[in-house]
Amino acid sequence: MQRARPYDRDEALDAALGLFWEKGYHATSLKDLEAVLRMKPGSIYAAFTSKEKLFLLTLERYYERSREEFRSVVTEAPGPMAGLKAFLKAVASAEIRNPKHRACMLVKTLLTTTTEDAKITRTVDSYLEGMAQEMAHVFEQAKAAGEIRADLDPRRLARRFQSDLSALKIEAYRDAPAEELARRADELAQDLDDLRPAPH
Repeated sequence: MQRARPYDRDEALDAALGLFWEKGYHATSLKDLEAVLRMKPGSIYAAFTSKEKLFLLTLERYYERSREEFRSVVTEAPGPMAGLKAFLKAVASAEIRNPKHRACMLVKTLLTTTTEDAKITRTVDSYLEGMAQEMAHVFEQAKAAGEIRADLDPRRLARRFQSDLSALKIEAYRDAPAEELARRADELAQDLDDLRPAPH
């Protein structure tokens, strides 16, 4: 009797992440998961309990990677505002083989879930809030360093920055030309420059 092929959990989650990111939660069928994971239905349920649980695990993976990527880019920059500009440039110039992986998975999920997907919606909300807090922290650092005006609210700035990033990723998802994406990133970087204190 042939034994089932042992699965690598990280490899399986990465494969499921790519599939869910491209097709979305509801459009991804069990057959799709069987093919990409190379696992039988019983093995999938034994390993991950349910489709929803598997999806939540991939969302968590996506969020943690996105947060670490943001932190890495910002930390490597010479200052908080330079870090935010560098991240805009990184998003605009990201070379991702599958254009359907350009848009934010969290936003795509939020737009395609229903009232029956309350747990998924709450999870996405918490992750989007987590990213907003990360961005607000950078604006707080910029404010403390005198890089932006003292009257500005870091949380409001973070919300706007997050919205601008989502719009930029949507343009990338629509396969906008590289030069157009770069130009848009430059415009958003200029908006950040406008937050600087007036010269004395």
